[in-house]
Amino acid sequence: MTQALTKYHAMYEAVRSRRRRPEVPKGLDALANKAVVRARNLRARPAWLMAQAREIDRLSPSIRGLAEAALDEQIREARDRFVRGREDDALVRRSLALTREVARRVTGEEPFVVQLMGALALYHGRIVEMLTGEGKTLTGSIAAPLLAWKHKHLHVLTVNDYLARRDAESRAPIYNRCLLAVGAIQQEMDQAARFEVYARQIVYGTPKQITADYLRDQIRMGQMLSAWAGRQQLVQRGGGPLVPGLQACLVDEADAVLIDEGVVPLIIARSRQEDEMSEVYRTAAGLAARLDEGPDYRIEHVKRRAELKRRGEARLEGMFGDLAAGGEPLWRATRRAEELVRQALVAKHCYKHGQQYHTVDGRIVIVDEYTGRFLPDRSWEHGLHQAVEAKEGVTVTADRETLARMSFQRFFRSYPFLCGMTGTAADATGEMEKVYGRPVVVVPTNRPLIRGQWPTRVFRTGDAKWHAIIGSIAELHRAGRPVLVGTRSIAASEFLAERLSNRGLTHTVLNALHDKEEAELIAHAGQGRKAGQEPAITVATNMAGRGTDILLDAAAREAGGLHVMLTEMHGAQRIDRQFIGRAGRQGDPGSAQTFVSLDDELVRQHTKRLGQAALRSTGGEEITGSPLVRRLFRLAQRRSEAHARRGREAVLRQDDWMEKYLPGA
Repeated sequence: MTQALTKYHAMYEAVRSRRRRPEVPKGLDALANKAVVRARNLRARPAWLMAQAREIDRLSPSIRGLAEAALDEQIREARDRFVRGREDDALVRRSLALTREVARRVTGEEPFVVQLMGALALYHGRIVEMLTGEGKTLTGSIAAPLLAWKHKHLHVLTVNDYLARRDAESRAPIYNRCLLAVGAIQQEMDQAARFEVYARQIVYGTPKQITADYLRDQIRMGQMLSAWAGRQQLVQRGGGPLVPGLQACLVDEADAVLIDEGVVPLIIARSRQEDEMSEVYRTAAGLAARLDEGPDYRIEHVKRRAELKRRGEARLEGMFGDLAAGGEPLWRATRRAEELVRQALVAKHCYKHGQQYHTVDGRIVIVDEYTGRFLPDRSWEHGLHQAVEAKEGVTVTADRETLARMSFQRFFRSYPFLCGMTGTAADATGEMEKVYGRPVVVVPTNRPLIRGQWPTRVFRTGDAKWHAIIGSIAELHRAGRPVLVGTRSIAASEFLAERLSNRGLTHTVLNALHDKEEAELIAHAGQGRKAGQEPAITVATNMAGRGTDILLDAAAREAGGLHVMLTEMHGAQRIDRQFIGRAGRQGDPGSAQTFVSLDDELVRQHTKRLGQAALRSTGGEEITGSPLVRRLFRLAQRRSEAHARRGREAVLRQDDWMEKYLPGA
């Protein structure tokens, strides 16, 4: 084993000397895998990064004294050395000191030492955890010029078009001063505009936009390069790929993008000419409605799967016979017919309006379960989307023909260099290292965190929980404190909003139905009581990727700061941490509390029997004092995390298999 580890360490050093991202050798056992990651971590550990950041800070006084022309000349010299591949630690330190000074001069923002540490970690290919409000955008913008100089092109991926455009525009003065052009890929852009933006050194965009353009390139190039004549045609037209290769990538909200969204497949498809199956999906929905849960079928909510029982199969056989006799031959194929009914049952029981989807302008729009945003250009596969449409009684759209597909996870792993930043990466350290070979670095806060974590309150029923939530909001409102209330779904946020209105509490709702003034709503969520102004009450779905800090006014700070309230635990603890992290930013006062009940979806799906036992063994509506019940919720969350992790591991195995046996796929 020692010889093997020495061999792999030598392989790593040899690859590193050629200035390429080291790959974790496939086929190693767990010990060897960890050894390679450990070798990669020998430099750029937190203590080393902080020491380097302090060295950069000591360079600042001399650089601050440079005239504008002298600063520009030093930037040009640094850029040229990076382009020629002659950078070393001293040049990296000085270059970050230069970009820090550029940021100060053109935006008025001067990065703290901890932000310099984060920028260094990004430069060295780490996933950086910086708590909400600690300045990730500024951190990324002083590291990005070095990465673009070194790797020629840098893609900065974020969660939506709005943030991509906003950050590209706000950071452009920094990049332009560093001799770099920047642009943002947007949904509405035509091909000519996209081609022009991709030619720039720094490109902001969403994973969906850039992955889709990359896949379209593969389709187009594959068609045109299939023969020598096609190659000549491409040259004569002066064309080429939209995405000029994948060199380096910096991912904002890295855990949401790399972990939560990583296993989602991006599919390039075209609609078929005719929708021949719409009536079939409606008929399947009708058949599913005639079956009885329990005697006829069983639903596995966690796996989102329906299992027909013998009685159900027998009843369906008779229904299929009647349909076939009525002139519908498809129902003679029993296996296919049963699959359609099972799909309809899954749509009925596992996909809820206001949670997984919403009806917008007469069509089904998927809701991102991690951010609460609409995904208007995405649809479920294998007839599920059509089954949901049939269930809701809207127009059943035609199924589409798949031309190309790729998981975001596989796309991200195609970059020779990858780094990222987020507020909650530490909880996903194992997956970041295993899937992407990227170590996680936790950057300390600039000021001590003084947020108070109030005890979790536990209730037997959902009604009791919501009653307590309304009471707590009212009490905090009277105290003059702004309150941010987090819900897991659109339906829950609308339900709470109605209850608040009935109580006479003025509030703002932020979810996929009310996201037009998102930045402004969040910016005002930290207001306290003053003349003519009531403390803010904001009800919102998951805040991941909102991209706007909640700033406290003086009245709110004096009253005790922002209070964050979770109305339910999410399927992963880090998503709870994302929301709670909105309070107590940059040393502000604040507090957070979670309310849960034994009726919550997390318990029903992952610890149902234990939840029923807890109901029998406890009395009273509030059961906060029971240690058994508190452990039950953490167990449910761990089981949810494990289930999601197994799903991601299955996609990873599939991606590895495709890379090994179908490298061109």
